[in-house]
Amino acid sequence: MKRNLTELTNNYYDLLIIGGGIYGACLAWEATLGGLSVALVEKADFGAATSANSLKTIHGGLRYLQNADLKRMRESIHERTTLMRIAPHLVHPLPVLIPTYGHGIKGKEALSVALTLNDIISCDRNRLQDPQKHIPNGCIVSKRECQQMLPGIPNQELTGGAIFYDAQVYNSERLTLSFLHSAEQAGATLANYVEVTGFLQENNRVTGVEVKDVLAKNQFNIGAKTVVNTSGPWINRILGLLKGQQQPSIPFAKAMNLVTRRPLFEKHAVGISSHSEAQDSGGTNKGSRFFFIAPWRGKSMIGTSYAVCDENPDDFQVTEADIQGFLHEINQAYPSANLKREDIATVHSGLLPSSGIDHNTGEPALAKHYHIHEHSKEGLQGLISVTGVKYTTARDVAEKVVDRILKLRGESRPSLSSLTPVYGGQIEAFETFLDAAINNPPEGLGKEVMRRLVYNYGSAYPEVLRYLDQHSTSSILQAEVLHAVRKEMAQKLSDVVFRRTELASAGHPGNEVLRTCAEIMSAELGWSRSKTEAELQDTNNILAYKHAFGEERNNGLKLVDVAVYSKNTEAK
Repeated sequence: MKRNLTELTNNYYDLLIIGGGIYGACLAWEATLGGLSVALVEKADFGAATSANSLKTIHGGLRYLQNADLKRMRESIHERTTLMRIAPHLVHPLPVLIPTYGHGIKGKEALSVALTLNDIISCDRNRLQDPQKHIPNGCIVSKRECQQMLPGIPNQELTGGAIFYDAQVYNSERLTLSFLHSAEQAGATLANYVEVTGFLQENNRVTGVEVKDVLAKNQFNIGAKTVVNTSGPWINRILGLLKGQQQPSIPFAKAMNLVTRRPLFEKHAVGISSHSEAQDSGGTNKGSRFFFIAPWRGKSMIGTSYAVCDENPDDFQVTEADIQGFLHEINQAYPSANLKREDIATVHSGLLPSSGIDHNTGEPALAKHYHIHEHSKEGLQGLISVTGVKYTTARDVAEKVVDRILKLRGESRPSLSSLTPVYGGQIEAFETFLDAAINNPPEGLGKEVMRRLVYNYGSAYPEVLRYLDQHSTSSILQAEVLHAVRKEMAQKLSDVVFRRTELASAGHPGNEVLRTCAEIMSAELGWSRSKTEAELQDTNNILAYKHAFGEERNNGLKLVDVAVYSKNTEAK
């Protein structure tokens, strides 16, 4: 991917996308495959906000059975299969255990029926030929088996457990990048650090946008027949730039997930409900909570805590009180976890669309459905706004948006994105591909390094190996950094350590590693010494916040072993 701002000014596009999160990335890929000329701009780095801070779960929608929402369930099941097909290196099956209590809605009988219905509704889920992507039937286990799998689970009224299978994305940041890579290879023009500052409008039609290069500070215009706003939490701000138009404001909720320094469970995820009625600081009853704890890169990802958020999306933060409150709730639900403040390695947070506040609990009510809004309804042609609610279904929503755009043009074309592998996804059988890679590594690279490369880059990992320096002790780190700068539009140190690699997304990689990355980028991009130090400071500021405001740690990692994939996180 090359950042070519001149190209943006020299062309008039069929479609201009505002926002480079998962929804914008999927839309760019879908529209380019559909034959449209496409440009995408992102005011920061691609996938740097909510898209990078998901729970990493690709949901099949089992919980939608509670409301008999079979349409959403089928959409989720279809997209789970699609993502395993087109990104087989990044999306993998994940077993989930839910303890059963009593004989009501949380009992064996009810969950047994739910599992049976789930298997029937998802009867076509195993049409992929790759055996590693097989989703087994759900099953009920005994009380004893549940206690063995979930030591220390509250025993009162425990009757057993229910096991079903979902999927997990190994690296959500790289999945977003894979869609963007694919779009760019198919002809899309992409640019990060380009901020929309206004709309180009002629009478009742949007004809493009005014933008600012955040890095060089110069301004220019981009013309397009249709503009789609996929800016996530910034959607209200973007719509506020319209001249002579007043748009309704969409509320958002703060969402937080925690990553522990040690895994609570190594081979399966667990869904646990709290048994006490938690209250907020004002004494409002918050009701029973459901927590999802999943193994991830040798750690555990725990989510999700929600709170009302009235802050500017550029300014919102997770507070120490938020973390302490979440820890208290988790320990109440599962006392054996006994999580302490120092057990938290990373805080992932983002903003999700809300439908308002539940007046019974004081909690935000999350929006249940995506929304595609054609502003022609208010008399403004050429503008569509998209609000997404799930990482899982972003590709499906993109397909629907492109269908609408083509319909407005009087055209119709079949979608190819559910069948076309994304960048790195040219893999027929994942385990076979992985074994071949780890058993035939370049000289000096261990099996765990090769495993990590395959899980992150898939069939594209040889492109990273082209940058290997066999005479350097940090050769694989250098290769990944150079690949990120030259081929993936990394502009800042934080782009590399948080999103192009997995260096800092699950814990602090160590000061030595950060400095090595900064020095490589400095030599490649011609940074001055002061610029290099500023990049290190900015990245450490983010780490101090994201990694639980804690002390920076080296963790004893050697440069060549940084972010090595742990076998403990494999989804069997």
